[in-house]
Amino acid sequence: MPISELLTESLTLCHIDAVSKKRVLEIASETLAAEIDELEAEDVFSALLNRERLGSTGIGDGVAIPHCRLAGCTRALALLITLKEPIDFDAIDNRPVDLLCCLLVPEDAATEHLQTLAGLAELFSQSEIREALRSETEASALYSSFVNFSRQRS
Repeated sequence: MPISELLTESLTLCHIDAVSKKRVLEIASETLAAEIDELEAEDVFSALLNRERLGSTGIGDGVAIPHCRLAGCTRALALLITLKEPIDFDAIDNRPVDLLCCLLVPEDAATEHLQTLAGLAELFSQSEIREALRSETEASALYSSFVNFSRQRS
């Protein structure tokens, strides 16, 4: 499924304050859980944190793609976040992260999960896209830019 179909303006957070990896994952969990009645923020947080324990989802160049598959998740969701200040995320290049796209998918959607992750990694590999997203100061503009970029790439 195209990433633009998983993201909504309400799932776009622009220039938020998060002082740590744990805090940004808490914010992400609360935001994602609010979108699906069957989900609890604590379950989303636990799943995202467990995934991070396997290895950081910080892919480099200031980008992280926290993700997990979760029982009780009835549809795939994406959450786009930019941070006011970069945070340590144990990224593969040891650079702090300020651009995140969290992905939550149903437990049985392994193929969709991998395809979406690959698409996100490809999108974020483009420096002009990363910089354009970072320059947005409002959630609505960030959302529009991201959707436009993702549709151009698909």
